[in-house]
Parts: sequence; structure tokens; C-alpha cells
Amino acid sequence: MLVAGLIITAVYVICAVFAQWIAPYGFAQLRDASGPFGSQEPPSPGHIWGTTVGGYDVFSRVIWGAQTALEVMVVAIVLSIFVGVFLGLVSGYLGGWLDRVLVVIADAIYAFPSLLLAIVMSIVISGGQSNLYGGILAAAISITVVYIPQYFRVIRSEAVRIKSEAFVESAMVIGASTPRIMFRHVLRNSTRTLPLIFTLNASEAVLTLAGLGFLGFGIEPTAAAEWGYDLNKSLSDVTSGIWWTAIFPGLAIVLSVLGVTLVGESLNDLADPRLRGRRAVAAAGPTPAGGSTRHARRVERPVGTGDVAQTSVVPGGPLTAGPAGLAGLEDTDGGSDRDR
Repeated sequence: MLVAGLIITAVYVICAVFAQWIAPYGFAQLRDASGPFGSQEPPSPGHIWGTTVGGYDVFSRVIWGAQTALEVMVVAIVLSIFVGVFLGLVSGYLGGWLDRVLVVIADAIYAFPSLLLAIVMSIVISGGQSNLYGGILAAAISITVVYIPQYFRVIRSEAVRIKSEAFVESAMVIGASTPRIMFRHVLRNSTRTLPLIFTLNASEAVLTLAGLGFLGFGIEPTAAAEWGYDLNKSLSDVTSGIWWTAIFPGLAIVLSVLGVTLVGESLNDLADPRLRGRRAVAAAGPTPAGGSTRHARRVERPVGTGDVAQTSVVPGGPLTAGPAGLAGLEDTDGGSDRDR
């Protein structure tokens, strides 16, 4: 899963970073030296994925759309991490009335459907559509508002747990300031789960951006390429048998979300100590031939699952592995154990 996710994500990032060299045309280009592009042309050597109803090259729109999605994803994740982590750290460490107010606000935001909240924020920020940078910022801020409660909850719960640890109390005793304790000691020990969260949120950001574009609240088509907008314009094409205007933007959304999700789920599995124990047991291989039942149980089950370890009580090893086994403890002279 991790390898497959990394490969898909790497292809997606490469297409986004080098879009201007990979795409044969611009995202809003309608003509070249030979003349204007045709409308709804099927795949051909000149347009390998055909053209849209508006005359845009589908392949170029898909490649440039990867760049738009990556920019929105990065801005949204960075903003949500900074705001959510800061508020969660302050709320969890300081507590009191501020903690109660922030928890209520976060729960209220989290209760709203994410796409509906993103639509409302997009309308408030940019009126639904905007130019390239305004549209990217508006979409990113809309997604940021949705994701802040998730980072807030995680960091707050970790801060509440860590602030009662001995090293934090020691820092307070030696006179360390509150900001130093919060950002030097508590924060550094509260962010271990953040890589898992933002990888999963990155895939959700792609879906949210595509949903905004599909509903008509995204970026203007002349300002940037966006997969959701292209899907919206291809709805009428599907009923007419024109499949290339919808299938390629749809596959781009599916593959990009799949790649990032596989990476996030794999990181989650790698961070789970229970799964690490299972993999270690599986790597040990099957029970050797001739091994005892007790030995097989020790190989197949990790330490701490209920098996009682053998303890040596006689010189030479445990009872079952002594110099003469259990027979070595018997009275060879015919006397009883009490006489001994």
C-alpha cells in the first residue's frame, strides 16, 4: 500500500510541478499555429485526450488541474495546521474558560457538513468565483475552516495529557516561562500524529476543491484549470456518447485521492505498535520441525499476550530442561521427598 501510494503521489506531484513543460498547451488555450481547436474532438495525435465542449485540450487541462489542486492542498493544510495546532495547544495547556469556549466553537464547526461549510466560506470570501490567486486562497481558506477542528482536537488532547507529566512539572519548578513550556516541551511531544492527519486531509482537500468547482463555486476557468469544473461541463457530453471529456478529469481525481490516501493509511499502520508486533511475528516464519508445542506458542504469539515465561528453579535450567528432566528430582535411592 505504501509503495503504491508513493508511486501514484509522486506521479501526481511531478505532473503538478512540471505542468508547464508536460502540458502541450495552456489551460485556457483555444488555438495554435494551425488554427482554432475544434469542439468535442475525439482523441487524436494533435489532442491525445480530445477536446472539451469549450474547445480546450483535455490533456492540458488535466495536467494544469494537478497544479491547481496541489497549490490549494498545500495552502489549506499549512494554514489549518498552524491555526489548529496553536489553538489546540493554548486550549489544552491553559484550560479554564478559554478552553471551554474554544471547544464549543470547534464542536460547532465540526458539526456542519464539510462541503456545505466550504461553499458558505467560498461565497463569503470571493463571491463564489475569483481569479487564480484569489480563487486558490478562497478555496484554501474554505478548506482550512473545515480542517481546523481536527487539528485542534488532536493537539488539545495531547496537551492535556502531557502537561501533567513530570518533565513539564520540572520545567515549571525551575522557573521556565509558560510560552517556553508550551512550545518547547508540550508542543514537541504533541505532534507525533500530525503526519497521519495531514496526509488524510490532503486527499479530502482534493475532493472538497473538486466539489466546489463542480457546483460552480470554484476558480474561473480562464484563471486556472480545475477538475471539478471540467466534470461539470462534461455532464451533457456523457449522454451524447462523448466520454473523453469526463473520464480523464474523473480519473485524475480518483487517482490523486487514492495515492494520498494509501500513503496516509500506510503511515497509520506503520505507527500502530500492534501491527508492528504482528509483522514481527510473521517475519519469524513457521514453527521449526520437531519443536515442542510450548515453543510453537512462544514463536506465534508476541511477548505480553498471556504466555508465562519459563523460569529456572534448579541448576542447569528450567524443570523441563534440567540435567535429568523431572526424573532428576526423584529419589533414586527409593527414599521419599520428605526424607530428602
